[in-house]
Amino acid sequence: MRPSGRSADQLRDIVLETNVNKYAEGSCLARFGDTHVLCTASVDPGVPGWLRNSGRGWVTAEYGMLPRATDGRTDREAARGRQTGRTQEIQRLIGRSLRAVTDLTAFGERQIRLDCDVLQADGGTRTAAITGAYVALHMAFDHMRRLGIMTDIPLSEEVAAVSCGLYRGDAILDLEYSEDSEAGADANFVMTTSGRIVEVQATAEDVPFSREQFDHLLGLAEAGIKQLTEVQRAALKTE
Repeated sequence: MRPSGRSADQLRDIVLETNVNKYAEGSCLARFGDTHVLCTASVDPGVPGWLRNSGRGWVTAEYGMLPRATDGRTDREAARGRQTGRTQEIQRLIGRSLRAVTDLTAFGERQIRLDCDVLQADGGTRTAAITGAYVALHMAFDHMRRLGIMTDIPLSEEVAAVSCGLYRGDAILDLEYSEDSEAGADANFVMTTSGRIVEVQATAEDVPFSREQFDHLLGLAEAGIKQLTEVQRAALKTE
């Protein structure tokens, strides 16, 4: 039995609330149970120096946790003077995930910055950030379309992310912290709505796991991603 009482293949309650920031071109508050991540998309003129005069745009991300996002206060990384390796790794993952479904030639030399701020953490912050950032990015592109910058939204399909793991010997979907902290193996899957894989991060925390167990985790992730992309579509229809 999972601590939450959920079945092995059951997501937490997922809510993607749009238009939560009146200034950003796109915004989404992603709630995966008690994990809450605010995702905003900002359109900036210009691109990084290495992309100038290329005719291509860029999508990048920043990620951070508020001091009381967890059960004990942590100092802001700005106060420490540098980002942790974990923060850098996660924000690069978010950027890669969104660029994988974006036509970077469709919106000129502009940069879209995705800011993902964890308001409250209970496991799966990176997966919530990617899922919510897709919604914010879609909204930003729709804003640009309405301004006449482009005729179509340059996203090939939805992309979302979900965690899976081996908890007390069983494969489960969408781990909360109490499960993640005890998992024998945990994995994060970034996938598109058609089932194509963008990235997989999988680690044995105890003993190595088998190919059969991995395939079980992948199957759970595929089903979870389909549900998440349906929630993304519904959120954008009501935007």
